[in-house]
Amino acid sequence: MMENKGRKVFIVLLVFALMVTSFCAVFFYYRSSRVVYKERVVYKEKKGKRLEDIKKHENIVFLGDSITQFYPIDSIYSDLPIVKSGISGYTTDDLLERMDSMVYQYNPTSVYLLIGTNDIMTDGEATKDETVEKIEEIIADIKENRSMAKIYLESIYPVNRNLDTGMVRNRKNEIIRDMNEELKEYCVKNQVTYIDMYEELADQDGNFSEEFTDDGLHPNDLGYARISQVRLNYIYDIY
Repeated sequence: MMENKGRKVFIVLLVFALMVTSFCAVFFYYRSSRVVYKERVVYKEKKGKRLEDIKKHENIVFLGDSITQFYPIDSIYSDLPIVKSGISGYTTDDLLERMDSMVYQYNPTSVYLLIGTNDIMTDGEATKDETVEKIEEIIADIKENRSMAKIYLESIYPVNRNLDTGMVRNRKNEIIRDMNEELKEYCVKNQVTYIDMYEELADQDGNFSEEFTDDGLHPNDLGYARISQVRLNYIYDIY
């Protein structure tokens, strides 16, 4: 008799505990859903206000080489005042010789710089230090001539030798990673925003992910989409 009564008490307590657990789960799910929804609304409102501000007051320059030249910005940034200033095959020297025509004539409020991979396509070990110095020189030149412009330096992208060695040539990810570390340190010391796109595009082995490139050097459509996701967060000041 006492044993049956004990079982009944146990069952009642178990059912009660399950009910409380279920209620808590539903409550916290509802609460977290409201938080997520609120964050989305705030994000949308912030993005809308920022878009209007960008249209009225900003000129954005994407500066670089073929990766910039091939960037399908019209289909991605159609509402934004962005100039694509990139030429296939360009190196740091090419940019330094043409800063007026490629940057300053647009009177930029912000510059997104991606350069350096062509400097190291033949002998990166011999040219990596000089390339880093010239990237720093480009940044210093922009600061001197357009002191109010925000500068965003993107890491040099990874390569993938398994796809097209003729395109990749002698570029090596080990050298690229070393250069990126130096550039990152420079940015921290000199109030320049560093964007680590290498990690965004690399696979688990550190190569340019085959999801994001077809030739091992240039982004494909998915690659540009991923790059755009990251850049847009900086353009809209979401980070």
